[in-house]
Amino acid sequence: MKTATSETGVLHATQQASERRFEFGRNWSRFLELLSEERIATAAGSLKRMLEVETLEGQSFLDIGSGSGLFSLAARRLGARVHSFDCDPHSVECTAEVKRRYFRADPQWTVDNASALDENYMRSLGAYDIVYSWGVLHHTGDMWRALDLASIPVVAGGRLFIAIYNDLGSRTARWKRIKRTYNALPGLLTSPFTLVVIAPSELKSALRSALSLRFGDYVNSWRRPSPQRGMSRWRDAVDWVGGFPYEVAKPEEIFDYYRSRGFSLLRIKCGGVGIGCNEFVFVKDGGPLAR
Repeated sequence: MKTATSETGVLHATQQASERRFEFGRNWSRFLELLSEERIATAAGSLKRMLEVETLEGQSFLDIGSGSGLFSLAARRLGARVHSFDCDPHSVECTAEVKRRYFRADPQWTVDNASALDENYMRSLGAYDIVYSWGVLHHTGDMWRALDLASIPVVAGGRLFIAIYNDLGSRTARWKRIKRTYNALPGLLTSPFTLVVIAPSELKSALRSALSLRFGDYVNSWRRPSPQRGMSRWRDAVDWVGGFPYEVAKPEEIFDYYRSRGFSLLRIKCGGVGIGCNEFVFVKDGGPLAR
């Protein structure tokens, strides 16, 4: 594992220190305990579905903000040459551990510690057939710059697969205030604050479960990790309430942004996501679409 140490990266680290940020990577270590073949297959299936492929054999895959490393692993399993990076050292460690478990000493998968806002680093990566960044760029603190830099490593005819939080106006503005408040609090107060924030929605869930005579299922959901992320319901709540920086965009804003930069929309998944993520797959103009 190597470490990026460009002047831009140092500047970004200094900017991060000026305002507390949520450390997403601390949660990923819990994910490793429940990483299974079923979960890997599900991740690989989602890549194949959104990218409209059956294999990534012979293609290169860049994972911006690799987090747990699950989708880097899925891409490597599908045959791609993979480069993963994240600015959070805990996420880097998690990705590196996933690689060690499944592709030890494999030269076709590299893991790095770097920032998506480091232009020098992004330009040093070269060109990739697929650039993937799911639910990451809106947490950088400078989303539109991150979206711009993410387009640099995409080869002509290559694909850019991103997921960005949906803009719901006043509702998302409220969540931004909540997340900023969480990260400004002393550590001892973050858990009580999280409880206060989630109490209304959890009370509704508990009442629905009780009325449908399935209250035991609700109780168990707090005891068992979720099948999707491998974290407990509480850790998921903390991840959401504390997830800051937090930026959003309307689907048409993302579409217009990349169209003006020479990208065509191949696939979109939006509608019904609420305050969740809209997903986009763009193709960079000027080359044949890789299959």
